[in-house]
Amino acid sequence: MINKLFIANRGEIALRIIRSCQQLGIETVLGVSVADQHSAPAKLADSTVLLGPAPAADSYLNIDRVIAAARHSGADALHPGYGFLSEKTGLAEACAANGIVFVGPAPAHLLAVGDKLRARHAAAEAGLPLVPGAAISTAVDAEALARSIGLPVLLKAVGGGGGRGMKVVRKLDELAALVTLAGAEAKAAFADARLYMERYVENGRHIEVQVLGDGVDVVHFGTRDCSVQRRYQKLIEEAPAPVLKPELRAAIEQAAVAFARHLQYRSAGTVEFLYDCDREAFYFLEMNARIQVEHPVTEMICGVDLIAQQIRIAEGRPLGFRQQEISQ
Repeated sequence: MINKLFIANRGEIALRIIRSCQQLGIETVLGVSVADQHSAPAKLADSTVLLGPAPAADSYLNIDRVIAAARHSGADALHPGYGFLSEKTGLAEACAANGIVFVGPAPAHLLAVGDKLRARHAAAEAGLPLVPGAAISTAVDAEALARSIGLPVLLKAVGGGGGRGMKVVRKLDELAALVTLAGAEAKAAFADARLYMERYVENGRHIEVQVLGDGVDVVHFGTRDCSVQRRYQKLIEEAPAPVLKPELRAAIEQAAVAFARHLQYRSAGTVEFLYDCDREAFYFLEMNARIQVEHPVTEMICGVDLIAQQIRIAEGRPLGFRQQEISQ
């Protein structure tokens, strides 16, 4: 059982974790930067520990400082929230090395889905449909692949998301310049210039499925449609996804479960898909191996506390319900 939980985050998600812990009777310790010592989460937590100065690189993003603070506090578990170090294998490994329970996926799961090429490979192994595409290393590679799958195509960064390093290419004579630009953006944002290219779906919807696994079994909590975006950042979430026919929605949900089960996934996660409205087909995009900003939308329609479920699984307990017990 977890008795004292260290929260390595700030703002809304820190508050969210604290409130779940209060209901579970778990003591909370909040790691804070100098700038957040008097924040709302700091006032609500049972105690706080200073991580460092205001810049995130010197506080919330410093694994050594986070682990030292967690150990100093006497916490037996750590929740990373979302953003910051939540998907960094190094933090999960450091927790394990220091006898601290990491409330999140195993390091192997973070590795498997943190790299988009590895994630595509795992999805193919699990039998999920993929948008036609492949990794590219040069403009010559890119042109050959573009001719093979047909224009328009989409360049994407292997090492990250959020629209950085992402370029739509509609003309072959623009391809070389955009490959260079996308690679430079990816290098600056993620310290990883690798790119891959896939067919661009003109009339698509962005569909995601909330899943929860205990390492053996997996359940889903339905779909969310997050197609309303600005600069590749999600603005509006609708759940369940309103554009899908019931049989297609079920197929997407089962694909998400199959992928998580293939990984023997443990904790909360979100499997994302691209729905091609013209072809009425869906494709695997990626998996976010953490709790997401959007998780309250699913909680509202399903009546489940996903943070509490994360903690339950981190304690080594199995899922507390079966798929047929989840309603929306």
